[in-house]
Amino acid sequence: MYSTKFDELEDVLVDEESTTGLQSQLIVYNDDFNTFDWVIKCLMDICHHTSEQSEQLSLLIHFKGKATVKTDAFPVLKPMKDALTERGLSAVIESLVEE
Repeated sequence: MYSTKFDELEDVLVDEESTTGLQSQLIVYNDDFNTFDWVIKCLMDICHHTSEQSEQLSLLIHFKGKATVKTDAFPVLKPMKDALTERGLSAVIESLVEE
């Protein structure tokens, strides 16, 4: 009976380890409404980027149509995404599984 409990515990631990590779990306899309200064300010305030990082990301968003502004676990990115959209930016979270 003891070995069965150990086997169950081992299965749970292996299952938890296999999900640690789950990463998500916070993506901001270009639009015709928000200014560069506003996007830069939002990225600094919400994502805690430096002014240089925020400026470079705003240029990527403008010229490429979108940019990944942060990569982290979903629960970390969700409040950031909500704050960006509340400020009028178009943002989504895409989840990836790293191999």
